[in-house]
Amino acid sequence: MDKLKKVLSGEDTEDRSGLSEVVEASSLSWGTRIKGFIACFAIGILCSVLGTLLLWVPRKGLHLFAVFYTFGNIASIGSTIFLMGPVKQLKRMFEPTRLIATIMVLWHNKGLALIFCILQSLALTWYSLSFIPFARDAVKKCFAVCLA
Repeated sequence: MDKLKKVLSGEDTEDRSGLSEVVEASSLSWGTRIKGFIACFAIGILCSVLGTLLLWVPRKGLHLFAVFYTFGNIASIGSTIFLMGPVKQLKRMFEPTRLIATIMVLWHNKGLALIFCILQSLALTWYSLSFIPFARDAVKKCFAVCLA
C-alpha cells in the first residue's frame, strides 16, 4: 500500500517504466486521468445497475435494460482509455494477466443476466485496476487483512 502511495504521489525513485510510459503517452496529467477514469467508471456502473433494476419493469423492462446496461458497459470500458489510451488498451487487454477479466467483460448470457451483471462489474473493476500501478496488490492486501 505504501508503494502505491509513493508511486501515485511521485515520490518513488525506483524504475517506474510502466507509469512513466503512460504519463508520456498523454498530454493529461496522471491526476486528471485518474479523475476522468473514476468519473466514467462511476457513471458506467450507475447505468449498469440502473439497467439491471429496470429489467423487472413490465413491458419495456427488457428494452430499458438493454439500453442502460449497454451504455453502462461502454462508459465503464471507455473509462480505462483515460489510464492507458485506446490503442495500448486494446493490445494489453488480451495479455494473460487480463484475459479472464476480458472474457468476463465481453460475455453476456440472457438467462443468467443478474448473476453475470455482478460478475461482469467485478471483472471490469479488476481489469481496470490492472492499469493502475500496484492497485491489484493493494486490493489483495486489503482483502487479506479484512478476511484474516
